[in-house]
Amino acid sequence: MTDAATAATSAADRVADTPLIPRDHLFGNPTRAQGKISPDGKWVSWMAPWEGVMNVFMAPADDESAVRRMTSAKDRPIPAYFWAPDSQSLLYIRDKDGDENYLLYQVGIGEGSEEKCLTPFDETRAQVVGFSNTIKDRLLVGINNRDARFHDVHMLDLKTGELELVFENNEWAGFEADDSLTLRWAVRQNAEGGTDMHEITDGKVADEPRERTGLDDALTTGMAGYTTDGATLYWLDSRGRNTAALFAEDVATGERTLIAEHDKADIGATMRHKQTGEIQAWTATYLRTEHHAIDPDFGEAFAWLRERLEGDFGVQSRTDDDRRWLVWNDPLTAPIASYLFDRDAMTLTKFYTTYPELEGTPLQPMHAREIASRDGLTLPSYLTLPPQSDPDGDGVPDAPVPMVLLVHGGPWARDGYGYNRTHQWLANRGYAVLSVNFRGSTGFGKDFINAGNREWSGKMHDDLLDAVQWAVDQGIADKDKVAIMGGSYGGYATLVGLTFTPETFACGVDIVGPSNLETLLDTIPPYWEPLVKQFHERMGDPSTEEGKKFLQSISPLYRAKDITKPLLIGQGANDPRVKQAESDQIVEAMERDGVPVTYVLFPDEGHGFHRPENNIAFNAVAENFLAECIGGRAEPLGNVLDASTAQIPTGKEHVKGL
Repeated sequence: MTDAATAATSAADRVADTPLIPRDHLFGNPTRAQGKISPDGKWVSWMAPWEGVMNVFMAPADDESAVRRMTSAKDRPIPAYFWAPDSQSLLYIRDKDGDENYLLYQVGIGEGSEEKCLTPFDETRAQVVGFSNTIKDRLLVGINNRDARFHDVHMLDLKTGELELVFENNEWAGFEADDSLTLRWAVRQNAEGGTDMHEITDGKVADEPRERTGLDDALTTGMAGYTTDGATLYWLDSRGRNTAALFAEDVATGERTLIAEHDKADIGATMRHKQTGEIQAWTATYLRTEHHAIDPDFGEAFAWLRERLEGDFGVQSRTDDDRRWLVWNDPLTAPIASYLFDRDAMTLTKFYTTYPELEGTPLQPMHAREIASRDGLTLPSYLTLPPQSDPDGDGVPDAPVPMVLLVHGGPWARDGYGYNRTHQWLANRGYAVLSVNFRGSTGFGKDFINAGNREWSGKMHDDLLDAVQWAVDQGIADKDKVAIMGGSYGGYATLVGLTFTPETFACGVDIVGPSNLETLLDTIPPYWEPLVKQFHERMGDPSTEEGKKFLQSISPLYRAKDITKPLLIGQGANDPRVKQAESDQIVEAMERDGVPVTYVLFPDEGHGFHRPENNIAFNAVAENFLAECIGGRAEPLGNVLDASTAQIPTGKEHVKGL
């Protein structure tokens, strides 16, 4: 037996006594998800599978057994839904095969109500621009059916479905409305890649911006809504500071008052009074999410919930009278559950468990860690270890184990703490899993974001390398058995890892990752065009010769011949962000240079794999690929590909079972 085979056997043997969690239990449809209470408190709703596809259900709040299915999606899951403010209908969005042209649909709560599309236009993406606490039968919606680059604002009558044009948009990236559904601000990018914010008076946009940011503050500064009476405008603002703080502006005088700040994290979500719109509580997430109450009653409610719920929790839905909340609870080593919280009776009633089949399975704890980069930044990170590897629970295995570096997308996004099905899946297969908030990640202040400008294969990648070296130095990772894996930017990072630093990684799994940043920027969706200056400033500008050469220099496509380790690529054919050509061209380059690659293509998916059959199929290929490369265990492929639309144009021979 070869040394590699011996190592592979020992890695798989390490978790042999731990039950293998089936892929279906981790990546299949949840039993229930996205629970909500209607604003009037008379109904509860949720998403659940029907004919294998996630649909919307509801029941009377006082009789959850009287269930009614409200939608009839049969091909692709409904990604999100919400209650109309008047509680008379449910609204949801859907696209076609992952093209992200989301249209808005409605179904009334009356018996026999039919689903109808409220934005019945081709090649169109609808978005909600404004809700109201007092005008409950109307919404402001943006629709880009006239010019794909810009969303015209319409008033939508939820009773009749009628759309009335409010503002024809030929230049603006976004808008802010007040509770009267009156547009108050128009926002666009400026020449620096920052944001210009123009006030709107009587439907006319001011010629000059009243507020503006440069590039540095563009992702951390913006309006956060009005109070119901329009007297106060909230801001999340990092100008003159690092982290985004919460301010209240007196609209009449322009005076601002600091409401909340955090030294290590941007202010995140807020909870607001259901009638007045005043902020009652806020959160900030550095390593873990902190809940801070401004309203003393909220403070008491949070304390009461904290005593009764293990792990982390949050509020996912509230009634208009604010007497009933729907609370999610992440026990961290058990599946997430939702509870109905009656604030008058002070009772907590379980509503559902998302994945009851995971109860009692060997889910592993996540460890929050701070990792130092080579130039002194602190990288908030999250580590999960395989079962049986860490008997004393200190976050370091008793011997180094194979590791998967799991890189988040964006890159202007972040990893967080809590139940993570990919972490649990890979840990169960025998790997340590490390997720790193590298520079450029959001939530940690503008300095951390801006440290990633034009560093896509530079210091952003150095951060990932530093995290791998940390894991090796700590005795966590076997340095010869580290895989890199991720989607979108994480897919790009995977390609960078195998082209720029092929000696570091044993293999890579790239999911919808761009291989050529020049062609990526040339093919962005048209509705991203109002934001393109920020991409050019943070990545590189393809409109200049210098910028084009720079983008080519940091694109893995031009180094495809340097790949020496196994690579698995997954791609959706309808991806509007990272076109199929991004994967096609690096696969072609590798085949031309005689470099082995396995390519899995889904004709009915976009930016990621949203049909469970497809997600399960790709992960089945991925875990068997990883088992061959770094020696963990894998559930056999079986006939999982037959239930999916997966096509494998090349590289079947490189994955066991294909």
